Amino acid sequence: MTPHSHDAPLGAAVALDGQGACIAEARHMAAGFLTRMRAEHGISVSQRAVEVTQLVVSELVTNAQKYAAGPILLDLRIAGDLDLVEVQVWDSDPVLPVARAADAGRVGQHGLEIVMAVCQGFEALREPVGKRLTARLALAEDPLAGSR
Repeated sequence: MTPHSHDAPLGAAVALDGQGACIAEARHMAAGFLTRMRAEHGISVSQRAVEVTQLVVSELVTNAQKYAAGPILLDLRIAGDLDLVEVQVWDSDPVLPVARAADAGRVGQHGLEIVMAVCQGFEALREPVGKRLTARLALAEDPLAGSR
């Protein structure tokens, strides 16, 4: 196992059809990507990071499947100083998502709130066609440990 040089970006991308099993496919791809980064490139990836990344991927792909017709593009890459995973989800709907005000009585529509609560950074940008959502997640076991 050799540490990664900073010359080439570490990433993986997949086009999902936006149908049925694409959410499970996206979660599986995210876990496999992070496992490969740990095994093949010596990048420190906690089990928590794998689980939180799968959660974020699941929420973003679910929203894309629900609100946009057609394909969904999922792009994962190691970012920062090899201490973040960047999750990008593109879909064809140009409407940017908005996190709703907290409401304990509301059933559903909490996905974006969850994503924003667990990530270190989030942005939503319109593209020439559709939109791209980007979430950045810490690969460390406890990203808040240094700030306590």
